[in-house]
Amino acid sequence: MRRCLLEIMGLNDVAWEQLFDRYSILEEISRYGYFEISANQIKQYREPRLMTKFDHRVNLPEIFRENRLAILPISRGDYTISPFMAYKDLEPPHPNMERVRIPTHLQSLMPQFIVSEAIALNCAYACGILHDFLEEDEITPTVSGRMSSGIFPFTILLENGEDLTIEVNNSQIEIDAAYEGLQSLTLFEAKRDLADDFLVRQLYYPFRAWHERVTKPVKSVFLVFSNGIFSLYQYEFEYFDDYNSLILTKQNNYAIATDISLADIENIVASIEVIAEPDIQFPQADDMSRIVNLIELLSVSALSKQDITSEYAFDERQTNYYTDAGRYLGLIDKNREAGEIAFQLSPLGRHIMRQDQRTRQLEIAFHILQHKPFYETMLLHLRHGIMPNRRTIMQIMRESDLFRVRADSTYFRRASTVISWINWILGIIDD
Repeated sequence: MRRCLLEIMGLNDVAWEQLFDRYSILEEISRYGYFEISANQIKQYREPRLMTKFDHRVNLPEIFRENRLAILPISRGDYTISPFMAYKDLEPPHPNMERVRIPTHLQSLMPQFIVSEAIALNCAYACGILHDFLEEDEITPTVSGRMSSGIFPFTILLENGEDLTIEVNNSQIEIDAAYEGLQSLTLFEAKRDLADDFLVRQLYYPFRAWHERVTKPVKSVFLVFSNGIFSLYQYEFEYFDDYNSLILTKQNNYAIATDISLADIENIVASIEVIAEPDIQFPQADDMSRIVNLIELLSVSALSKQDITSEYAFDERQTNYYTDAGRYLGLIDKNREAGEIAFQLSPLGRHIMRQDQRTRQLEIAFHILQHKPFYETMLLHLRHGIMPNRRTIMQIMRESDLFRVRADSTYFRRASTVISWINWILGIIDD
């Protein structure tokens, strides 16, 4: 039975199960509160880089999740495992959105070319986003890349409410960007994947390293870029030696202006010829922003199912939902390579991702509205100025010959996707 279980687990899960067995890690944690493990020990089973990079809770191996454990580096070759409170939920961004424009002479910073965190940061700088958010007239990009953390102790909260003291001794840290003004030094952690939480270490270790090296206040900013929107979260550590003392002090959102109007949406609706429903499960992925985010990530390279699940803060069920939603719209292709499921952009998906931000948004809206449930719902919304009720949407769906949808309970659940996607389309209108 145990062998069968291991065969269906991921490679990290299997390797960590073996490590936990070999070194009696759970027993050691029960006795001492933590367990230190070296990269050389980990390497006997799998590459340490792959075994220790868990940016979100959902990425943790199964044995960690079952026992509410996390892992943190304490030097260049050593880690400690304990029931740490290592992650923080990312607060939902507030609805306010400031519009910005990319300077017209910067042709290389168009949204279709922003394919990395570094380019996203350069774009935010060029658009004046960073100056506005940091409230500094003059800022200069300074340190970035990999460097040593230095030596420092800190306390971290455990699941049982107790504190544990850890000493970091020249662990490797990585800073995506730092901008220094007259008043402060700000360290940035940038992401292109939308997630519900983040690993506090990515902010805390760089903060501690530079808190010791400069006399100015050191700010920590988490930046998320997706689909032309920059969401910035500024955190402050109330107590410099307390890992869990961070509080959100500021949150702003900026969107690259597209000048999309209600008339543009009405013109799309007027041009639609409804297509037959594909032989793909009707979407049950409510968050269109995450679908677009997945398409952006696939525009850089094809990804296996395991890549998407482990790298982009999805669990396996979410991976299925969101890749199926992209396939439903004709933007993602699914194939098998060497027995492994892989996903890549379809020719249509590649075409759309090469467009400017305005065209990209309108084309995605067009391909959503080609499907009868979304088209009929949008027609009613435009006609009456309010979203149709769920019962009306369910009736539209029943008349749309959806693939393998029969039960009322399924229609009820999937109606939420229709509502969410219509709201997304209305949300791209650039007021």
